[in-house]
Amino acid sequence: MKGQLRGLAAPLIKLVIFALVTILASYVLISTITNAGYGEQLAYRAQFTDVAGLVEGDEVRIAGVRVGQVTGIGLAPDSTDRPVAEVELEVGADVSLPASVHATIRYRNLVGQRYIALAEGEGSAGRTLEEHALIPLAQTTPALDLTTLFGGFQPLLQALNPADMNRLSYEIIQVFQGEGGTVQSLLSHVASLTDSLADKDAVIGSVIDNLTTVMGTVAARDQQLSSLIVSLQQFVTGLAGDKDAIFDSLQTIDTLAAATTDLLTDARAPLAADIKALGDLSGNLADSGDVVEHFLQLAPTKIDLITRTAINGSWFNFFMCSSNGTIVLPGTDGQSGTALTLPPTSSGAEGCG
Repeated sequence: MKGQLRGLAAPLIKLVIFALVTILASYVLISTITNAGYGEQLAYRAQFTDVAGLVEGDEVRIAGVRVGQVTGIGLAPDSTDRPVAEVELEVGADVSLPASVHATIRYRNLVGQRYIALAEGEGSAGRTLEEHALIPLAQTTPALDLTTLFGGFQPLLQALNPADMNRLSYEIIQVFQGEGGTVQSLLSHVASLTDSLADKDAVIGSVIDNLTTVMGTVAARDQQLSSLIVSLQQFVTGLAGDKDAIFDSLQTIDTLAAATTDLLTDARAPLAADIKALGDLSGNLADSGDVVEHFLQLAPTKIDLITRTAINGSWFNFFMCSSNGTIVLPGTDGQSGTALTLPPTSSGAEGCG
């Protein structure tokens, strides 16, 4: 029994150690994600005219170092003239805030994440801010309105590639938030970008001129273009209305194509024989080219004579103009005879020369 307990003790100890390490790592991970602070925290409140984009858990920084986090966001209960946002935040107890502390909402990145930056204001005189104290509107600055800012830079940003646009946007935010760089460096960067655009002035001008020519041509033929669009719309509407007839026609064409295929299959052998015979005929005509040419030359004359002969009716009149021949008279022995040649005779018929 003791041996069994001793054997189970080692795996049980390993399981407990693994569970403790897992719980500790999970706690650290959750604390990192939620920006949870460690140690004792002091709570404060700050009022802003606009806290758009700020969420609970965002960081509170002093000189870029994280010292706390935002714990709540809502409307100030004592705002009368206009709504005022009130932010609850916690700062480590080891960080003393001066009474004139100034809170500014800044952009952490271009994605839109924000944080609250605390800085010492003027006139603190060594006094510190008490816990749960309120930082008034006079000592706070809302986040930069990127919509208005980038709306003014829109013509420039549209002409930049994505990499230059992102770099310029981030520098603009840093300059206006006072986080680095100067207005002079920003303007220098903008000047270099505008110089690059100026180098392409000829290309841009050519594009504009070509576009003007095209638009002028289109404007000069607006009636024709309008008529074309209307005719195209009527044509498409007619096709849509006759879709059933078109579909039936396609089926008929398919049937006709199948029947033609069968016909060509059946007529292939006789057609091949006819083509071969036609080739033989062409060869024979080519071999007798002189005879055929002579016949074709005499054919009109002969046809004219034949036509005049048959002009009196559906018959031909023939006249024997002359005749000659040889008559063999039987001999005395019956084996040979005497040839009697008749002289040519003429009938004297009209037309005989």
